[in-house]
Amino acid sequence: MDKIETKTLGERITIDPEICHGKPCIRGLRYPVEMILELLSAEMTIEEILADYEDLERADILAVLAFATKLSQVKRIQTIVV
Repeated sequence: MDKIETKTLGERITIDPEICHGKPCIRGLRYPVEMILELLSAEMTIEEILADYEDLERADILAVLAFATKLSQVKRIQTIVV
């Protein structure tokens, strides 16, 4: 799998309060990271996603995976009691 540099990740995954309510999206387009992750978890291949969404690039999908990896690299999860 191709490696995504942190600089490239910041260019591929954008957060703008005016687009998709501030959810992380691909290149300022209205493709939220979560949607791409849902497609992948539903067993769509990268090639199938690219065929369905022609303005996306392979590097966009890889950036989504790299972004999700970064988000999952937490030291610990703590329960908040209210």
